[in-house]
Amino acid sequence: MRDLLVVPAARRTAIERLARELRAGRSIVLSTHINSDGDGCGSETALARMLAQRGMTVTIVNPTPWPEMFRFLLGDDVRMVELSDRGADVMRKADVVIVLDIADLRRLGKLADVVRELQVPKLVIDHHVPSDDPPSEEILSDTTACATGELVYDVALVLGFDMTPAIANSLYVALVTDTGGFRFSNTSPRCHAVAAQLLAEGVEPEEMYQRIYASMPVGRLTLLREALATLEVDPTYGLTWISVPAGATEKHNVRPEDLEGIAEHARSVAGTRMAIFFRDLGHNRVKISFRTTRGVDANEFAHRFGGGGHVKASGAMVEGSLHDVQKRVIAAARVYLEPATAG
Repeated sequence: MRDLLVVPAARRTAIERLARELRAGRSIVLSTHINSDGDGCGSETALARMLAQRGMTVTIVNPTPWPEMFRFLLGDDVRMVELSDRGADVMRKADVVIVLDIADLRRLGKLADVVRELQVPKLVIDHHVPSDDPPSEEILSDTTACATGELVYDVALVLGFDMTPAIANSLYVALVTDTGGFRFSNTSPRCHAVAAQLLAEGVEPEEMYQRIYASMPVGRLTLLREALATLEVDPTYGLTWISVPAGATEKHNVRPEDLEGIAEHARSVAGTRMAIFFRDLGHNRVKISFRTTRGVDANEFAHRFGGGGHVKASGAMVEGSLHDVQKRVIAAARVYLEPATAG
């Protein structure tokens, strides 16, 4: 297992380059993508505590509210400013900004323009497929990493940060959520090796399971019930899709993060090669999640709609009504999948 924990040379070089900007006394702001997930939140809270060990003042400023299900990762030792004019001001006054779990600057939402205009060092730690609009050129990136949390773990190894129980919990959450509970294809031998080390540092896997997967509000189940009623299947193309109308989160008194995982129900249908989850946000905007299997590239397809992400899990934001967006995307998906079914 020790061989698995050796940090790849390219990662080590990138970490050492980024470390030149991480000096005691500096004010550091961390941020991640809109609608942050377990990898974004876990990576942020782990890195915040790591940098504080070296005398840096660290603040988390995200473009959307912190997910309630990951609030347990915060504490009195982690400073966070909810997005507001004050949050943007904190970012503008920082000595260094570090963007985590983002390959495309546009994924910073309301903070994208703020980051774009900053003249201070901007660093990126990410494991997504590179985009044409990265947040910075100073990047620690590796698509073979199971999660951004794996790369943050490597930062700790290379730079000698103490692996406290709180940091270990945050990194474990990053790994377990981005691999679907170590079920997805990004679950590598090294991912398991890192997870084993985190368990050795005191992570309680059952407690993490309870906090992440076994504490859902009843509204999430009633929303899921309605969403599953919209399930449609096209077995000719191995295409399945599901949708949620505007106002669903308000109706069921749930948060956006409670919609995580709905796309997996569509992907679980036998024979599925591409599963699509449409969420009507209102105001003529539809958020789309793509999940694929059997060699279908979700990232490549998402690019056609201005999105991106991973090979088997990507997303996009498309303007239009739910009906019209569904019609366009499903038609395009059938064309995209056709070559693989023609032979």
